[in-house]
Amino acid sequence: MKILITGATGLIGKEIIKQCHSMGISIHFLTTSKDKLTSKANEKAFLWNPSKGAIDLNAFQGVTHIINLAGSTIAQRWTKKNKSRILESRLDSINTLKKGIRQLDSHSLTYFLGASAIGYYPSNFTAEYASDWSLNQESDSFLRNTVLAWETANQSMLSLGLKLGQLRIGLVLDQKAGALPQFIAPIKNFVGAAFGSGQQWQSWIHKEDIARMFVFLCKNESEGTFNGVAPNPVTQNELVSAIAKQLNKPIVLPNIPGFAISLILGEMAQLVLESQKVRSDQWHDLGFEFHFPSLTQALKDLL
Repeated sequence: MKILITGATGLIGKEIIKQCHSMGISIHFLTTSKDKLTSKANEKAFLWNPSKGAIDLNAFQGVTHIINLAGSTIAQRWTKKNKSRILESRLDSINTLKKGIRQLDSHSLTYFLGASAIGYYPSNFTAEYASDWSLNQESDSFLRNTVLAWETANQSMLSLGLKLGQLRIGLVLDQKAGALPQFIAPIKNFVGAAFGSGQQWQSWIHKEDIARMFVFLCKNESEGTFNGVAPNPVTQNELVSAIAKQLNKPIVLPNIPGFAISLILGEMAQLVLESQKVRSDQWHDLGFEFHFPSLTQALKDLL
């Protein structure tokens, strides 16, 4: 098995490469930067430019599986320009991969694993979402419409005769990147607090487990949609309290009102105010074992 990864220098991509190296799996990855072109044992980089539909076809040589993580970060102010960048970067990456594959005289590809997000599920404080839950109506949410378009683009890879998996990623916990450091900094300075009611569900996962999920699905060529979350979601109040406890710091401030967050972040406030309680029981049936099933275990390891 040889895996081609896009978005390999991001939080999840780096951890996937680490996991692959530990298993002796060879990696190709695509980059837009000449400075990142490397070639070493079991790992080689190739240039591409998704916005222009350009890709080095040598990247596909010997590759059997593709993991697509490419896309502009969702954690930027949702101006009209940035919204366009967030959506188009995801669609451009998939279209460029398809274009490249179609230009090949022959290939060894069998499986495509596309990233997605639990933002697919509407905000709800009581519902529990399994991966087979279907959004059967149009949404006025930029986040949900982006995920819908993203998943539709992923599904277009079926036209190439590849098996298809999609992994809807939850809140990925890492001590240096992503959301966790944004909670840690104010808590360390005694100004930490949850947002809004604090009762919104946070379906989280340790970075190691989400990377292991990607590799696990590739090894088994699992088809369908999967929730990339740990078995024990928590409310945001519980998340903030658990981080504070691990850091041995008190939470002395009341929750920050939702309207204040909306004034600061605008439409992007939904990232911290929305609630999605997402189920992960399908992983037990697949034979996947979590290394960090509880938030306490995850934070102890990371912090």
